[in-house]
Amino acid sequence: MKETAERLELMEPVSPEALVPAIGLWPWFVAGGALILLATAVVFLVIALRKQTRDPNALRHAAYQDAIGGLDPNSATDPRDAAIRSSLVLRRYLSVAAADPALFETHEEFVSRHDALAAMKPEVRETTSQGFTRLAAMKYGPESPSADPSEIMREARQLLDTLHRGFAA
Repeated sequence: MKETAERLELMEPVSPEALVPAIGLWPWFVAGGALILLATAVVFLVIALRKQTRDPNALRHAAYQDAIGGLDPNSATDPRDAAIRSSLVLRRYLSVAAADPALFETHEEFVSRHDALAAMKPEVRETTSQGFTRLAAMKYGPESPSADPSEIMREARQLLDTLHRGFAA
């Protein structure tokens, strides 16, 4: 057998820079540009949402349209149900249109609060107070009222129209 030793040589190691692919700086520029575009879009979206929520006329009009849909004269079956539905719809309208806590108050709290509907004319406030007092008597009376349910809903619609016109003044 041939016993010759092979000669082993150490080779120079490959530099680590040669193993990393050469991409350059362009991905950093793309990522920075995308971040700037995203931040700009978020700023414009926030500004648009603030303008939309601050427009009181648009809020009132949307609340008015919702309330009209809720005051359908044929939706109530009995007078007490009509009074309850119309009171809820009117209170919901006031909570949105006037930023008034009427939706979350009892009838006595709403009527006794002096700053209720302060943005409206005194005659509108008086009409509103009388309308809610009549609805409360129908809702909480010991006996079921003898009124026509569709007439109660029509009166509530008239009160809604009065309230909505009261804001325009």
